[in-house]
Amino acid sequence: MRVFAVDRADLAPFEMPARFRLDVAYFMTPGDHPGAPSLGPNEYWVRLEDARRWLDDMEVSVVSPLDAEHHAEFELTDEQEQWLQWMVEHEVEHIRVAP
Repeated sequence: MRVFAVDRADLAPFEMPARFRLDVAYFMTPGDHPGAPSLGPNEYWVRLEDARRWLDDMEVSVVSPLDAEHHAEFELTDEQEQWLQWMVEHEVEHIRVAP
């Protein structure tokens, strides 16, 4: 699985395990958020400020789709941490995921 920085042809894609296709949903910023770009197929927007916070905390907080009042946290895997570091280092927010 490769993660491409949309609008950054100069940046080599970041390699991730195949399961990242499911994991990326935990990190994406909702499309109705102010400033969200128009997304194409297999594209996601991850706000840079969120990526920085997750790296600082080394965990991600998720909200239950069945009950918005219940949150859970999970620790970043090594691969997720490396991917977020790549995002922050290159100031990438708009990505496309492809095999």
